[in-house]
Amino acid sequence: MAERRVNVGWAEGLHARPASIFVRAATASGVAITISKADGNPVNAASMLAVLGLGAQGGEEIVLASDADGAEAALDRLAKLVAEGLEELPETV
Repeated sequence: MAERRVNVGWAEGLHARPASIFVRAATASGVAITISKADGNPVNAASMLAVLGLGAQGGEEIVLASDADGAEAALDRLAKLVAEGLEELPETV
């Protein structure tokens, strides 16, 4: 199982717009990925309701994980997006 631990870079946490950006990127990765708080249960990273339900705050540690083919690259891209609080995922990342 590949895993990335990262602190949420969006000041408002994974709420509304940041959650939407994250879910679109997770879905676009084509890889089954879970997201959880450091001490919580993993949920589907491609589900807007599940991601919002985490209630992840800015600066809080989250865990991204997957055991699918291509997981390492997909997790690297999503970890960068979350850590830097990007508005969208650059094509070159």
